[in-house]
Amino acid sequence: MLEEFKGDLHVHTCLSPCGDFSMLPALIVMKAKEKNLDIIGICDHNSTENVQAVKKAGKMGGVTVIGGIEITSQEEVHILALFDNDADLLRIQNVVYEHLPGVNDEDVFGEQLIVDEKDRILGINNRLLIGATTLLLEQIVEIVHQLGGIAIASHIDREAFSIIGQLGFIPDGLNLDGLEVSPLNAVKEVRAKLPQVNDFSIVSFSDAHYLEDIGKKYTSFFMEKASVNEIGKALLNKEGRKAEAR
Repeated sequence: MLEEFKGDLHVHTCLSPCGDFSMLPALIVMKAKEKNLDIIGICDHNSTENVQAVKKAGKMGGVTVIGGIEITSQEEVHILALFDNDADLLRIQNVVYEHLPGVNDEDVFGEQLIVDEKDRILGINNRLLIGATTLLLEQIVEIVHQLGGIAIASHIDREAFSIIGQLGFIPDGLNLDGLEVSPLNAVKEVRAKLPQVNDFSIVSFSDAHYLEDIGKKYTSFFMEKASVNEIGKALLNKEGRKAEAR
């Protein structure tokens, strides 16, 4: 039997250099509960190191947390990658780290804090997480799928760090599972303005970097359970599953 799951699958933590210090696991989960979200996805820039902390906080707080990462391609396109399996999430992080040059400058980009489920600081990530990897867009999508994940192009309606903004088009044959519209625009308007997106499922998430933004936009997934596998089916309208951006 299919149920409706309200999901905001693009949430950053204090690990992302542009994420506010308040984006701590327990506080994120508390805010998600306030917004009546069933699922949140943690997608920090080029790292998964805070995912487990938010997952643990989610178990204590009654919110399902999906592990993810927002990967920046060589072309500076952002791709959300979501995984059911923690081992696969670690594998994608290792691949990204192998192809991510540079060292963070805290004075310029901000701190990148690694924390636990009780919001205690465990350390600092010194990699240039705000930077671009040397992986091509097509490589990222292929690797994500090889590892059992789904790939969604981030905020396609933005001028910077989006597939449309950076390339001007969606390459033929690029096997994306869906496209994300930013919280600033309505899906209907984006479909009218960018007809090339109409071959894909479109979702809308908050891209939250601050607590108050969590749940500002969400997508309702109609599926059997809260999992990446089911979300993938919903994006492809398989077996009665579907996704409706709110």
